[in-house]
Amino acid sequence: MHNWSKSLQVALTVCDKNGVIVEMNERSAKYFADQGGWSLLGRSLLDCHPEPARSQIKDMLVNPRSNTYIVEKRGARHLIHQSPWYDNGQLGGYVEFIVEVGDEIPIKVRG
Repeated sequence: MHNWSKSLQVALTVCDKNGVIVEMNERSAKYFADQGGWSLLGRSLLDCHPEPARSQIKDMLVNPRSNTYIVEKRGARHLIHQSPWYDNGQLGGYVEFIVEVGDEIPIKVRG
């Protein structure tokens, strides 16, 4: 993982095209500490998620697309964005960004 991403104030988790976690930054290991933190490296996302998330991950690995939603965890809201990454035009895997957000997310209309 690049040096800049190690201290990024966003949880950053990367999986390969088979759904195996291949990279995490410090914030990601902390966010997922209750599920094993750094020990998640090398594990399948399918082993880390219950249904219906497991089926959604399987589908996303076959039919690549972005997925964005907000969760509440430990009394804080987090924006989750999962985006496919590509290697020579083929799905390489996914990058997940987790950003802590407040109760109110401003919507700015531009243009």
